[in-house]
Order: sequence, then C-alpha cells, then structure tokens
Amino acid sequence: MKTKILGLTAAVLLTVTSCKDDFLDRPSQNAPTLDTYYTNAEQVNAATGLLYNTIWYEYQDKAFHSIGEVLSGNMYTNDTKYATFYNFTVSGNDEQVSRSWYSFYKLAGNATVLVKSFEQKKAQVSEGSYLDKGIAESRFMRGMAYFYLARVFKDVPIVEDPVKLATSGSYNVPRYIQSDVLKFVIEDLKAAEAGLSETDAPGRATKYAAKGMLAKVYLYMHDYANAKTYAEQVINSKKYQLYGDYNKMFTSSTANNNVESIFALQWKASGGYSIGNPIQAYCGPSTLLKPTTGAGWSAIIPSIDVLRSYEPADKRRQWSVMEHGFARADWKNVNFPNGFTYDTTWVNSNDDATKVKTGTRSNALKYVVGPGSNGEAVNGTSTDICTYILRYADVLLIYAEAVLGDQASTADANALKAFNDVRHRAGFSPSVDKTSLTKDMILHERRVEFAFEGDYWFDIQRQGFTKAKQMIDAQERGIYNWNGVVEHVGVTLNSESQLYLPIPSNEVAANPLLAQPAVPYY
Repeated sequence: MKTKILGLTAAVLLTVTSCKDDFLDRPSQNAPTLDTYYTNAEQVNAATGLLYNTIWYEYQDKAFHSIGEVLSGNMYTNDTKYATFYNFTVSGNDEQVSRSWYSFYKLAGNATVLVKSFEQKKAQVSEGSYLDKGIAESRFMRGMAYFYLARVFKDVPIVEDPVKLATSGSYNVPRYIQSDVLKFVIEDLKAAEAGLSETDAPGRATKYAAKGMLAKVYLYMHDYANAKTYAEQVINSKKYQLYGDYNKMFTSSTANNNVESIFALQWKASGGYSIGNPIQAYCGPSTLLKPTTGAGWSAIIPSIDVLRSYEPADKRRQWSVMEHGFARADWKNVNFPNGFTYDTTWVNSNDDATKVKTGTRSNALKYVVGPGSNGEAVNGTSTDICTYILRYADVLLIYAEAVLGDQASTADANALKAFNDVRHRAGFSPSVDKTSLTKDMILHERRVEFAFEGDYWFDIQRQGFTKAKQMIDAQERGIYNWNGVVEHVGVTLNSESQLYLPIPSNEVAANPLLAQPAVPYY
C-alpha cells in the first residue's frame, strides 16, 4: 500500500529540466529544495509536464486494452496477459489489476505533491501567480486519476496528502464510496476549469479540457443536465472541430494534438521504454513490425462482435481495422519492399513472413504507425503517437446523450446535429441522417467511433448491471477456425461485482481497511 498509493515523493518532483520547448523533456537528477526551485513558470511547467507521460505507462501498456476493450468485447485475445479479462475471471492477483492501481495512484500522488509544493511556494514569494496554473493543471490530473480509479475499482481510498501520510507511519486508508470519489473528481476538475487558460501549448490541458471532462464525469453519473451544460460550453467555444482525416489521426504522430484533440497523453519514441507509446507492439501484425522492431505480437485483435457492429457504409471500419486487402505503400520492410499488404490467405509456416493469421482475420489499426519507413519515429516498441483520452467527437456524443437523458427517444435538433456530424465524418451522407435518437443508437455510435480507444467498457458499465449483462451476453466473443467457421464463445456476466476490478490482493493484505465496506468521505 505504501509504495502504490504514495507514488513519488516531493524530492523526486523537485527536479530541474533543460530549457527546451518540449514539455516532455526528462528532468535531471539534481534535486533542489523548495526554497530554491519553482521560481518561474518554466520550472512549474517542467514539473507538470511529467504528468502527461510515463506516470500513465503501467496502465497504457496493457491494462488500457484489457479493461476498455477486452472486457467490453471489442477485442479478442488468447494471450495470458489479457485472458482473464476476456472471460471475466479477473482476480486481485492479476498483473493488469496491480499495474492499473499503481499507475493511477502514482498519478494522483504526484499531482497531489505538486499541488502542495506549489501552494507552499506561493506562500514564500511576493508574486506567485505563475504557480496558479501549475496548481490547476495538477488538480486536473489528480481529477483524471480518481475518475479512472472510481470507474475501474469503484470504491477507493482518497489520499489528499501523501507526504503527510508517509510521515505518519500508518498507511491504513479506508475505501470511500464511489459517489464521494466522483464528487472529489468534480471538485478537482472545477478548480482546474477556474485556474487553467483557454489556450496553451499543444498537448497541455486547458480550461476546455476540464469542461469536457466534467461533461464526461457528469454523464457517467447520469447527471444529464450538467453533462449537457458542460458539453455545450465546449461546443459553443468553437475551439475544436472534427479532424478531417480520421485514419491519419490514429496512424501518424503528425496529427498529434490536432483540432479534435481535447486531452491526450503525450509520448516520445526516443525516450524508449515507458516514455514512448507501446500500443502497436501488441496490436500490430508481426509481418509488418517484427523485421524492424522485433514486435507486432497481435496479442489483442478486433472481435467478431465489433466487426459486425460497423454498418456497410461506415468508413471507420477501414480506418480502424486491418483486414484482407488493406495496403499502405509507405509501410516498407524487408518483407514488403514495395509497401505493406495485409494478406490473410495463410496456409502454413512458409507464409509467416508475408501473410497474417489471426482468429478474426484482422488487426487493430488504431495507434499503429508502421515500421518507421515513412519518417515516423519508431524506437523498438515505442512510437510518438499520442493516446486520445478526450476527443471533440466524444463531446458531441455526450451532448446528444445528455439531451436524450432518461427519455426513450429525442428529436431535438441540436442533439441530432451533434450526432449526425460525427456520422458525416464517417462517410454517411446527410440523406441518411437520423431523425430521432435512442440510447441504443448512441451507444452503438460510441462503440464504432471509439473502438480500440480504451473506453467502451465504461460505456457498458455505466448502464448498470441489468443492461450491461444484456449487452455482454449477446456478444460473439469467439473466432473463426481455418475453414472460416465461427467457433462460438459466449460470456456471461454473473454478478454486479464483475463491473469493477478487485483491489490488488497485496494491497488488501497490507491495508486491511480495503477489505472493509466503503465509508463516506464527505
């Protein structure tokens, strides 16, 4: 419990960075005191920059897909690193459970230490307005950490002062009820909304990132009025729009921090392990990646169920999934000197170098940038491409759903416009615009719009156990055999507890309060 919840100490965060524009530059190992550091905005920005990257890595690496995609039925796996999420046999000893817990508490702990440090420094200087942005940015990130904790684990500890807790000698913190954790999240995000500017350097959280996340939190809580209000504020700001090239957004780092990106994790391939984005190593095919990077394990692949979810005219399928005939002339390696072609006519091991064999005859395309032959930064398993946490498309669909609320359907003109705008980008003609919306229509749209982005499980979860069970029980979670016949696999949700992950067993052993019923925080 001690090492997981406390994250890094204040001394680690009080570090000097080089004077470069990129806010992901690694700090030096010199550790000045609070008296001599945080004397200007550059030093504050350097400290908060660390919150966008490596601290998220333990979640991003495999848990991101395990929770958001494998649990949800969007992705199939037979890899032991993900398999328990495929059939709902996750236990407190699962590696991805521990890594998620560690990552989110590390983020929360680092953000909290920064808040405390900036507040202390502000009391020491005559003019400390430059510290206000750092406080707001850190509270935004702490809110993000607890939002994930509340959705992944439900009732969890809140640690407002990890340094004080560490010096107390007692690490027994109770679990707090989810509704109070979410209230804590809202308080942090509202503080971020008040303290952040409307614009900032590319990739930095802004006032509208806080507003957008507030809309998402309120939607999760079924507070439709507030979800609508905050989503509407982001829409009316005119600061964001749907990016014109959906495919490029997920296959090229040159589209990082584009006009659709409201909040995203920032990665640097040159940083190597835990600094670069590793997703393509697990999602991509070996024929494309192995000769150059040694990766491309196809550990998780699109499920039959998600492939069946795309409507025939929906271009997002070809922009999100590699299937037979997919080609990229700029993806070249020793196997494909003239460009990569996705060929599923595998017969035997003689075809291993140029043909693909996966159980659903597909690979996810999102976050795959190729072997580096086209100028993309690829360093082993690491790439530069950002991970989108909140896109403008999400805000549009949040708005549509918030307008619908608890109604059976809505024909509200603004909700329809938001919904249909997302579909227009996907290739649907205005002639087939929807003229009324239901919850199932919106959930379907969210599934295909955000497939493989780590979010669909939370959409299922927030429907409550009865609806979630209906959705999961209806899925085809099997694969095709080599005669093209579906080997059916059905998975059943048996209890409401399966909507959340168990707390890591080692944490419960270290802190017996975690095994006790959750208590109110407020």
